[in-house]
Amino acid sequence: MSYLSTSESADRYRFGLEHEVAFWDQQTNQFADFSNTSFQRFDCLIEQLPEYNSDYPQLRIGDAGIKRKRWYIEGYERFSETGELMGCMPKGIEIRTTLQPTISGAVQELRESFTQLLDVALPAGLLPVLTSFNPVHKRFIPEPPLNQYETDRRDASPEKQTAHIPMMTYGPDLNFSIQGLSTDALIQAGKKLTYYSPAIVPFSFSSPFYGQQLWSGLSVRTHLRTGQRPAAMVFVKHPKDLIASSPSLTKIARLPAEVGRIEFKACDSCGDFELYGSLLALLKGLVFDQTLPGLALVPDAIRHQQAAIHGFQDAELRDQALMLLEAADRALPDAHERALLQPLWQFAQQKTTPAHAMCDRWQSGASLVNILSQGYTTEYAVTKENQLIPQA
Repeated sequence: MSYLSTSESADRYRFGLEHEVAFWDQQTNQFADFSNTSFQRFDCLIEQLPEYNSDYPQLRIGDAGIKRKRWYIEGYERFSETGELMGCMPKGIEIRTTLQPTISGAVQELRESFTQLLDVALPAGLLPVLTSFNPVHKRFIPEPPLNQYETDRRDASPEKQTAHIPMMTYGPDLNFSIQGLSTDALIQAGKKLTYYSPAIVPFSFSSPFYGQQLWSGLSVRTHLRTGQRPAAMVFVKHPKDLIASSPSLTKIARLPAEVGRIEFKACDSCGDFELYGSLLALLKGLVFDQTLPGLALVPDAIRHQQAAIHGFQDAELRDQALMLLEAADRALPDAHERALLQPLWQFAQQKTTPAHAMCDRWQSGASLVNILSQGYTTEYAVTKENQLIPQA
């Protein structure tokens, strides 16, 4: 099926990034999460950050009003028996960019927003650390137990039924849209990315720790979430376009700016924000490509779990990743976007992932906090006191 012509003008594209930031509490020397950090402590950071009126209506505020800014607290909302919002158990802070016409624009805004968050977090004793799965706790159990209203609300969709999983994970949403793409073509693109997701996600792996120890693989996040949570999500305008599946592939757009959006949700978090640019270029190239036949309504959990353990050491997975890069390289019309694929070529050819460097540091005797804080050193230098400073 032909998705679109590669001659489409650049102003038809929109790119966005959502990046979840985890923190280490330097005051108590522990990973900051729902077990030890209040909503109010994170909210004090949010209150110090600016609000841009021009961001709306393209950014969704949400019913609870928590998502007022480019930064907001990510967590598990709790409700009374009558449906009143009573609180939110936090896991960290999410940064989202506005919609940008270029990949580089989205990456640059994320970098600027991360710097602004850094400026308020460090004085408060909260050090941003890179992980894609809670490195201390193995599971999240809501306390107190869910009441009847919360139970009914949870059962409303496949995503709400598994809402406890994101409390343990940290990962990005890689967003892009192409104006004029038909709904059928949009859904086909989502199915294609879902099918090839196991060969895409290793480029981002950054969660090799489980229960404060080195895990047996490279991405705990991928191993535990995929199959229960979507790999890709497609936002449609009309209810008749929804496709029943668990996890969901399609979702009704909540505001006009979401109509036609594809979100790739299966990657681990990247501390090198340029890697997000590489991944967005790969995704765009795969949508442009008209040669790859694979389509899937839901993610293949077994293939993702194999990827989570072996990464590109798995010969079949590595061959498929190289095939995807070749297809994207052929399909991308812009030379700059093709150049963005270069770091991905290196990972696949060298049979490595970002998680390998984290594993090597652990084997050499580095502490967990040191390894996680080093995750952002592409953008920021880490002093001996675990303070981050901008790279020259």
